[in-house]
Amino acid sequence: MISCHAAEDPIKKVAIFGGTHGNELTGVFLVKHWLENGTEIQRTGLEVKPFITNPRAVKECTRYIDCDLNRVFGPENLGKKMSEDLPYEVRRAQEINHLFGPKDSEDSYDIIFDLHNTTSNMGCTLILEDSRNDFLIQMFHYIKTSLAPLPCYVYLIEHPSLRYATTRSIAKYPVGIEVGPQPQGVLRADILDQMRKMIKHALDFIHNFNEGKEFPPCAIEVYKIMEKVDYPRNESGEIAAIIHPKLQDQDWKPLHPGDPVFLTLDGKTIPLGGDHTVYPAFVNEAAYYEKKEAFAKTAKLTLNAKSIRSSLH
Repeated sequence: MISCHAAEDPIKKVAIFGGTHGNELTGVFLVKHWLENGTEIQRTGLEVKPFITNPRAVKECTRYIDCDLNRVFGPENLGKKMSEDLPYEVRRAQEINHLFGPKDSEDSYDIIFDLHNTTSNMGCTLILEDSRNDFLIQMFHYIKTSLAPLPCYVYLIEHPSLRYATTRSIAKYPVGIEVGPQPQGVLRADILDQMRKMIKHALDFIHNFNEGKEFPPCAIEVYKIMEKVDYPRNESGEIAAIIHPKLQDQDWKPLHPGDPVFLTLDGKTIPLGGDHTVYPAFVNEAAYYEKKEAFAKTAKLTLNAKSIRSSLH
């Protein structure tokens, strides 16, 4: 009989990144705590390394110093000759790639969890970069099941023109964790507790997998990014309308054609165009004003994963 499960190598090296954006404080706070006392993140036979990715931005409590660290891990930046003239985050990306990579090599870390906060009402969100990755789909299924009844959403950023070179992308299995709503430069106990639980369940999954547990076939619901929507703007390029109150805080809720999306200062409602329902994410995210993104439109779909177990068992 042919085995129907996918045999995967056991996981040996895991990193937990905090402070990729220096004003998203839950990851910063947790990673600093785990650097002092990492008992809760240790699992037998597994190397788990907590790491502050952008220490200068953390010190300044700002998103970044020169450019967004979470966008510069492409081959062009990683391949640049190291020099003081490079933006701080590009130099830092090269250092991180050296420590945890090199990207796309056998030596790179198995898994990187990159901890983020959002000002949007997105709750617990896992970010997936590859819809065909059985191991990550199984892990996300385990985390979602373990967190229930607390909802946990999966944001799929697999889109040819909308993907970007994330900090975590140097790992074989990159995992983005996004928890909100939380203002920049602020800590909230409930958000911190949710992120801490997500990491706990993820590490438990890895431990169970390494111990030889077989995970049967599973399916998860995901929200795949389709388009980024900018605010309406005037001739000078300034924002001319704001997120409508009926859309504010409605991340992951169905948004139908004709539903209110923006509101002008003279009271005019701008509705959703098109002919199909979308699911908004990152609604009115503070950090995305500079990126000209009012929200992202996503489509809801189901991903299936084969049964998996460690190749050692």
